[in-house]
Amino acid sequence: MTLKQLEKYFIDELIPVYGSDEAAQLFYLTAEHISGLNRSELILKNDFQLDAKTEDAYKNTLSALTEGKPLQHIFEEAWFYGLKFRVNSSVLIPRPETEELVHWILETASGFPFSHLLDVGTGTGCIAITLQKKLDSVKAEAMDISSDALMIAKQNAVANEADIAFIQADILGYEGIESYDLIVSNPPYITPKERQEMHHNVLGYEPELALFVTEENPLIFYKSIADFAVRHLDARGFLFFEINEYLGKEMIEMLEDKGFANIHLKKDMQGKDRMIRCNKAQ
Repeated sequence: MTLKQLEKYFIDELIPVYGSDEAAQLFYLTAEHISGLNRSELILKNDFQLDAKTEDAYKNTLSALTEGKPLQHIFEEAWFYGLKFRVNSSVLIPRPETEELVHWILETASGFPFSHLLDVGTGTGCIAITLQKKLDSVKAEAMDISSDALMIAKQNAVANEADIAFIQADILGYEGIESYDLIVSNPPYITPKERQEMHHNVLGYEPELALFVTEENPLIFYKSIADFAVRHLDARGFLFFEINEYLGKEMIEMLEDKGFANIHLKKDMQGKDRMIRCNKAQ
């Protein structure tokens, strides 16, 4: 089978599951991983004859994709802000909107050089590791309740040569003794009603512990982290959240009630209310 024949077969098989655009993108990402070819190189080598071993690698990937397994879990890696992270079913796959949150933090840091940060619910460690790599001399700590997630985060810190202090704890009951000038979190925020809107390759392959909250108390983690920030955030320190797009108003009201100032709700590139920034009141 030639690369051109394989491309057609691969995409045709995926269209019923993912649609034509995403199916094509999945093929290009697979080709880059297996054959080391970008999209332009594929065109130049479309008559290249694949050996049996390489063809099997493509077909095995295709089979997993048709079952709904995310490509990042198939290859056990994902890219975030130019860095490569190991992923598996114990952690959420880093997403573009979280990159936007990190970019906002880095923009803020140009006027307020952070010295000590805490990432709550770190998962892969992508937020803490990226910030520690990008911010000069920042001391970085990262917390997660899951020992399996922390094992992946620690591996990612080593692979990316980032100096991170990891904490295994549940923020709902964590007291802590340190103070910070930056606290950031992308906590669970998906409600049961939204579950039915989710793509099948998230459900069943990513940890529910990191995804879902109850309908009755959807801000449970935000409230607890905000309370922690009241006690442990330095004067003029910043609190950043990635949030549920439907709960921006409720988030602002909750942060106001807890005494935070300069609350800024920000849309992501898709126009959704996806992140929020505030300061500890003076």
